[in-house]
Amino acid sequence: MIIREAIVEDISRMQQIRNAVKENMLPDPGLVRDEDYDLFMNEKGNGWVCAIDEKVVGFAIVDLQDHNVWALFILPEFEGRGIGKALHEQLLNWYFNQTKTTLWLGTAYNTRAEKFYRAAGWKEAGTNGPKEIRFEMTDARWKALRAH
Repeated sequence: MIIREAIVEDISRMQQIRNAVKENMLPDPGLVRDEDYDLFMNEKGNGWVCAIDEKVVGFAIVDLQDHNVWALFILPEFEGRGIGKALHEQLLNWYFNQTKTTLWLGTAYNTRAEKFYRAAGWKEAGTNGPKEIRFEMTDARWKALRAH
């Protein structure tokens, strides 16, 4: 498993992964365009991919301007192998090296993602619209979690 910074050439594969997920599916795959990935990875924040045998199987993108996790997705057949955890750690380490501003994300209720973020130490902080939980992570909390 290799975690590396995402590049523009990874976008088509990231689109495939995003549209292959079984939870938190987009109602319309056209809602997120290639240009959106490029914007979030190269202007608003940063992104990473996980490759196994040179095949990208997961990715994560953080938005440094709006202080949120824009994406963290793994191909369903590669779930449960620690890929999400590795991408999550990379994302949080990078983010909190850039800023100490609290990071947030939204995810649907009663999903594996909700369980993942709770287990990773994120704190529930209300809702993000009518169908999502809002989670937050502080720099101090992330440092404390890493110390254990």
